Amino acid sequence: MGRLDGKVALVTGAAAGIGLAIATVFAEEGAKVFLADMNGAGVEAAAAALIENGHAATPLTVDVSRGQDVMQMFRTISATAAKLDVIANNAGINVRSDFRHLSDDDWVRIREVNLDGVVRIARDGFALLQASGRGSLINVASILGHRGLRQLAGYAATKGAVAALTRALAVEYAPFNIRVNTLSPGFIETNLTERVLRQPAIRKALVEQAPMRRLGEPREVARAALFLASDDASYVTGAELAVDGGMSAGL
Repeated sequence: MGRLDGKVALVTGAAAGIGLAIATVFAEEGAKVFLADMNGAGVEAAAAALIENGHAATPLTVDVSRGQDVMQMFRTISATAAKLDVIANNAGINVRSDFRHLSDDDWVRIREVNLDGVVRIARDGFALLQASGRGSLINVASILGHRGLRQLAGYAATKGAVAALTRALAVEYAPFNIRVNTLSPGFIETNLTERVLRQPAIRKALVEQAPMRRLGEPREVARAALFLASDDASYVTGAELAVDGGMSAGL
């Protein structure tokens, strides 16, 4: 018996990194998974690999910053599944820049994906979560929503807003038996962090800030998402779970 047997899940940003790891773990635990990403070829390949391993997976090419894409995605899911037990609201981007040089276009793009996209998924997916009878919405933020780091102000601002939004939605959605929690990864080995982490000095500094003295792996974040998605977390809502090797605890 898998911990998500019989459940239907949606994972955004699922073509690679943390999103792919979450989708994979959910599928391994018995869920029928919809994988959404703006990288159409990537999400098709990710779903194909899951199907080849005997799991139920459906790829969807979606840009969460576009309202029409999001609405069409939920129409597709509604037509084939009629409910969503779990949404992992994971899609995100980053543009590294000293804040004084951050262009309006870059700021808008970060905000449209990291915050507006999360808002659209949480709002427009409500009916499908309610239809499940016991929905779980997991918004993926970051420990950078609570701490400062150079050249990441735009990213940090959107992730802090996601954590605040989660707390509000936990209260608002509770009467509908929908749990809403934040998952806040630390520095994880993904394609999003690769450019920074391949610089030895930066990598060393970040490792030294983590009490566990290492960086995280996507599957470690995915296992935390599994807990929040499963009935093991049936009385958990409005919480923020940091998966960061103790980095935020050591501040």
